[in-house]
Amino acid sequence: MYPGQPQQPGPYGPQQPPTGAYGQQPQYQQPYAPHQPYAPQQPYPPQAPYPPQGYPQQPQYQQPYPPQQPYPPQQSAQPPAQHVGEGRMRPDPGLTPDQRDLVLKIQAKSKPMAYGMILGIPLTFGGVHYGITQQPLGFVAALAGLGLLAFGVFSLLQMQGLKRQLRLITADAWRSPAAHLPGARKAATQAAYLNGVLVLLSLTATGYLLYKGAAWGAYGNSFGFGALMTAAALPFGMALAAATTIPQLLKVIPAGARVGRSLYSIIFALATTVTGEGIKSHSAGPIAGGIAALLICGGAMSLLGKAAKRMRGERV
Repeated sequence: MYPGQPQQPGPYGPQQPPTGAYGQQPQYQQPYAPHQPYAPQQPYPPQAPYPPQGYPQQPQYQQPYPPQQPYPPQQSAQPPAQHVGEGRMRPDPGLTPDQRDLVLKIQAKSKPMAYGMILGIPLTFGGVHYGITQQPLGFVAALAGLGLLAFGVFSLLQMQGLKRQLRLITADAWRSPAAHLPGARKAATQAAYLNGVLVLLSLTATGYLLYKGAAWGAYGNSFGFGALMTAAALPFGMALAAATTIPQLLKVIPAGARVGRSLYSIIFALATTVTGEGIKSHSAGPIAGGIAALLICGGAMSLLGKAAKRMRGERV
């Protein structure tokens, strides 16, 4: 019985409190303290999203790398700047460094060669004409002209030596690898005929200038005679240059077609000038002759370009 609780009479008398072992009263434990209500659980702080699998989690974010500067474009070997008044042409950008050096040397030799020829020919022929018709002083000018002409010829020989070196490292200056093909041999023969026509046209132009010189009075004037010989030397030199390409073409060397095409382009430019002058003066002769020369030169240039491609084994 709990202390203070009245005893209830049992069936066998008043109920005695239970006794423990050896007659000791059991010790009652103190009641448990009332439970405190559970405090609400504080929410966990939000966590950063996990990095994707396979990548280690960096404790700190690294500074981004600065953007890489683009590599500067490689400067290709450009020819020297061409100033107004220079007579040099820009080399082909597809040339190798060795070929470019030789081309620049050839261009450097072309200037003294041109000066020697252009000044030497009129002084030589005009001086001889003046010495015969006027005074012996003309022979002195002829000697000076011969010196300039010799200097021009010497520069020309040096150019030829440089050109031979250039041919050794130029593919078109060698026999075509397609020389055994019938199409390449046929194209080479066709180009040889076209360059033969160029020789005839150049010699015809030389003879025409010499013939017209009589009507112009050039043979009675020392200065006019010297100028006429200079003008006649230009197509005569073209005839010699075209004639040297014919043996190359018979060996199926594509360089002969390229040289012939360049020479035809000179006549094409002259024919354009003649046609324009004929149109201005309303003269039928120069117009007809200029148009005929334009058609011949234009067709020859087109055929020579195709022949060069066939000799290289390329499709046209």
